[in-house]
Amino acid sequence: MSRQSGDRDGIDERRDQWSLELPDLDTRGMAVLGRMRAITLTVRGPIEKIFAERDLDSGEFDVLATLLRSGPPYKLRPTELFRSLMISSGGLTDRLGRLAKADLISRAPAADDARSLLVCLTERGRALAVETFRADMALEAELIAALSADEQRQLEGLLRKLAHSVGSYCSNLP
Repeated sequence: MSRQSGDRDGIDERRDQWSLELPDLDTRGMAVLGRMRAITLTVRGPIEKIFAERDLDSGEFDVLATLLRSGPPYKLRPTELFRSLMISSGGLTDRLGRLAKADLISRAPAADDARSLLVCLTERGRALAVETFRADMALEAELIAALSADEQRQLEGLLRKLAHSVGSYCSNLP
């Protein structure tokens, strides 16, 4: 595992330690997944700061972003929202309450079912979602700027391939 000292990171150091303790063990999974986890943990704070500066948490932003990317008229049934967000209906109810209180969403009867209430993005909520997403994407672009455009495309493709493989593998676990 000879790596140039300037390119080394904490994962390299851990792998070196493991190679001494268990020299027969392949730690390439750590080289990839460990770095992915470290990157995720490192960027979480700056990304969540973008939300906090706009009086949102990441879960509330997820609701606004889901409504925004659903396209006009920016309305979804609660079941569509919690399936998309992969959270419990109780967790969604709490988020919706906070967002409605802030006038970022409203609830309106569904045209095809008066018993059902749609979650609607207000104009204020739409403007905030657009502003927040733009700020988030600007930060993320800055964070990956160390890679050339070609390297970014290659990494995107490799991560997509890995995500499919990991998803398939994990969905087949007992």
